[in-house]
Amino acid sequence: MADSKRKKGLRVISPDEFLDRQRDLRKEYQSQYYAMYSSIWDGIVTDPVLMMIPIDDHMVHRGDAVFEAFKSVKGNLYNVHRHLKRLEYSASRIAIPLPFTLDEILWIVKETIRVSGHKDCLVRLFVSRGPGGFTTDPYECPKSQLYVVITELRYPPKEKYEKGVRVKVSNVPVKPSFFANIKSCNYLPNVLMKKEAVDSGVDFVICLDEFGYLGESTTENFGMVSKDNVLKFPKFDRILRGTTVVRASELAKNLVERGVVEKVEFSDITVGEALEAREMMMFGTTFDILPIVEFNGAIIGGGEPGAVFKTLYELLLKDIHYGKEFLEPVF
Repeated sequence: MADSKRKKGLRVISPDEFLDRQRDLRKEYQSQYYAMYSSIWDGIVTDPVLMMIPIDDHMVHRGDAVFEAFKSVKGNLYNVHRHLKRLEYSASRIAIPLPFTLDEILWIVKETIRVSGHKDCLVRLFVSRGPGGFTTDPYECPKSQLYVVITELRYPPKEKYEKGVRVKVSNVPVKPSFFANIKSCNYLPNVLMKKEAVDSGVDFVICLDEFGYLGESTTENFGMVSKDNVLKFPKFDRILRGTTVVRASELAKNLVERGVVEKVEFSDITVGEALEAREMMMFGTTFDILPIVEFNGAIIGGGEPGAVFKTLYELLLKDIHYGKEFLEPVF
């Protein structure tokens, strides 16, 4: 059939016919896409097949854009201001001017959520260099663009919190520190790490930096309780400063006061040290915290979620639902 079409020549589809055929393009998985704002048309659409961006946008063909993902829980955005400040930082590092102020972006996010009608949702926010050409020249793009997509907020199965997850060291080369600290849309190493995790039958992989220290996962950070009862996280020198792990480290001061852990620190962590850990945990925007019960084939913490995970997870959930300082009402 394809060969026959090539011999006859492909038909040119008119704009009117293209719009008529949109109905046939809807897919079942698109039901989790609730609404999208685009600065190109300065409006919001709710039909998933209309959630498109120009192919000549540098975000598409060069990954020349920055992004953030944060969530709304019961109609409140959690930790959104830190996400927006990180967006501003990432954009400034690669000289993409924000098309709006942070306050205006927040207003657009809220409006898009309201149109979606979902108080519980995940917000995916992108700032691109914009359309204007297909080369690597950033100056061919006359104006940066903002895209806001509201999608379903999905959590891992309950058993992942109750029984833990499995993790291994990644073979994918680490990003240089300059790029690791920018949340850009050039995520090819992260995609390859996720493929590696799926192909290996584990839940996550964690990269090693050029000095052999543990870094980060595909879109997540990790932490551990050392054998001398110190809650440790990798330094942010060569990895992205995760908003969830930063907030968790702040909440963990409560664990120090209660004598659950000796102290909290950010330091270099070797594979050997992790293998001797009392506990290990993953931190991420969507799932919050997950306990690691197996690392590189070795059992961690007797193979069960530990007390530090349970206490810290409880503190973070309380913060997400009732921590007024970090909640931004939408409705």
